[in-house]
Amino acid sequence: MKRVLLKLSGEALAGEKHTGFDESTCLTVADQVKKIHDEGAEVGIVIGGGNFWRGRTSENIDRVKADQIGMLATIMNCLYVSEIFRSVGLSTEIMTPFTCGAFTTLFSKDNANAAFKAGKVVFFAGGTGHPYFSTDTATALRAIEIEADVILLAKAVDGIYDADPKKDPNAKRFDTISIDEVVEKQLLAMDLTSSIMCMENRMPMYVFLLNEKDSIVKAMSGNFNGTKVTV
Repeated sequence: MKRVLLKLSGEALAGEKHTGFDESTCLTVADQVKKIHDEGAEVGIVIGGGNFWRGRTSENIDRVKADQIGMLATIMNCLYVSEIFRSVGLSTEIMTPFTCGAFTTLFSKDNANAAFKAGKVVFFAGGTGHPYFSTDTATALRAIEIEADVILLAKAVDGIYDADPKKDPNAKRFDTISIDEVVEKQLLAMDLTSSIMCMENRMPMYVFLLNEKDSIVKAMSGNFNGTKVTV
C-alpha cells in the first residue's frame, strides 16, 4: 500500500483519562507512523474530537454551533499530535476545509498531493467544514479525494461486532466482512453516511484497536487483530 488514510479516535488518544491527551499514547502512534513513513508510505490522518467535545449529547446548544465546536476540537487535536510527530522527526502539515489563520493550510487535493510529494504526513482537521457531518464522513471523503489505498480505523474497540461489545458480552467480532454487508446491517464501523460513501467508491477499511502493541504497523502489513472490510 502506497497511500493510506489513518483515522485516530480522539478518545483512544486520551488513554485511560478519557479526556485530553495521553502523551505516551501519542508518542507510540508517532513512532509507528514514522516507521511506516520511513518504509515509503504516504500517510494522511484524521483525528476525532471525542476527547474534548461531543456536542450531540448537549440539549442546550444549537446543533450547528455544537458541530462547529467539534470541528475546532479536531483542529486542537491535530495541532497537538502533529507536534508530537515532529518531535520524532516527521515533517507535517495540517489542512482544514476553511481558513484558519496561520495555523493551517486550506485543503485541496493539489495541496495534499504536493505535501505528500514533499514527504509530509498530512493532517486533515476541521471535519468536512459543515455541520451534520462527522469526522467519519471527513475520513471517507478525504480518503476518496486523495485516492488512498485503504482507510485504517484505529479505534477504542478491536474491530466490528454484530452488537455493541460494551453492552453485549456475547457480541461476535467479524474478522472479514464486505462493505455491502456493513451498510446492509448498519454495523458500527463508521456512521452510515460514511459507510455508504465507502461502498459507492469501493474504499476498503481495516478496523483495529489503537492501543494494541504495533497496531498501526501490523495493519499496514494486512496482518492485524481486527476486522478487514472488503470491497
